[in-house]
Amino acid sequence: YIDKITENIAIKYVKKSNLAVNILSEEAGFLDFGGEYTLIIDPIDGTRNAVRGIPFYATSIAVGKDTLNSVEYGIVMNIPTGDTYIAEKGEGVYLNNRRISAPQHVSGKILSSLILGESGDKRMKNLPYMDNIRSFGAASLEMCLVAHGAIDCFLCLKKHLRITDIAAATLIVREAHGVVCDRKGRELNMPSDVLERVSVIASVNKEILSRLLTTVD
Repeated sequence: YIDKITENIAIKYVKKSNLAVNILSEEAGFLDFGGEYTLIIDPIDGTRNAVRGIPFYATSIAVGKDTLNSVEYGIVMNIPTGDTYIAEKGEGVYLNNRRISAPQHVSGKILSSLILGESGDKRMKNLPYMDNIRSFGAASLEMCLVAHGAIDCFLCLKKHLRITDIAAATLIVREAHGVVCDRKGRELNMPSDVLERVSVIASVNKEILSRLLTTVD
């Protein structure tokens, strides 16, 4: 219910602004306004957190065309804290106006955030350093934590996430020199379609990704 309310507010704002853009949102789907570009919106990522009063939920907005890899701008804002990640393709990523990047070397145990699939218990036993697993409940924000090394990786091992969940965050991680792929290690791309769902691994660097890929499949 709260998702629909916030989505309607966002759509009304775009319409009143007379922006020549289409809208793609989880509840409304694709709204064609004849624009070259599309706003890919998740008004509240982490709805259950918001309803329960857990201060970890976000608004995610991306600007792209017809695929994930076409996204040129991305914004993710932690609503309770106001922390805001902004990325432009080819221009890097900023957290609260400060440029950030993912660490290229990680020593010690891997700190991960995880969404498990149906056979998650079996996969969990294979993951390295399982005493360092977290699950925060808002994929876009969890991926943004990877962008500046607050966590080393984010994993969603089932085909669960929509483009509205990850469009902005994928650009943010990549502009921070992190890596985003599916659970097979393939570069992640998908159409701008809310019916499509994918698995996601976001990692601070290729070294961590390689270690993860040996254990998750």
